Amino acid sequence: MTSAPELHWERLKLGLDALPPIERSVDDGRLRETREFRGMTLEQAIGYLENLGGNRTGTHEIDGDRWHARLSARKVPVAPSYRLTEIRITWTGERDVLERIIYRFRLKAFRASG
Repeated sequence: MTSAPELHWERLKLGLDALPPIERSVDDGRLRETREFRGMTLEQAIGYLENLGGNRTGTHEIDGDRWHARLSARKVPVAPSYRLTEIRITWTGERDVLERIIYRFRLKAFRASG
């Protein structure tokens, strides 16, 4: 029998897995993955990445231990008169390290707006 906390994490993972990346490729153990996130600011996204061990190396770039992230932001319409900020992040790095970073970022971003 599955406990309530385990069931919660299984449902959360299923919800995250339902949102595929924009781009994903793996070449010789190196991962490149692009994802979009709505409802957060560029500064919030950068802060989340810094909390995951990254350091800002440019206006919209973060370097971590064996990973790199490049961010961009734009306004997108979600209703006739309503627009949200959409953050696009392209991560590159060692697959075994980067998959954990992306998963943890997605958990934070998933909880941030709700």
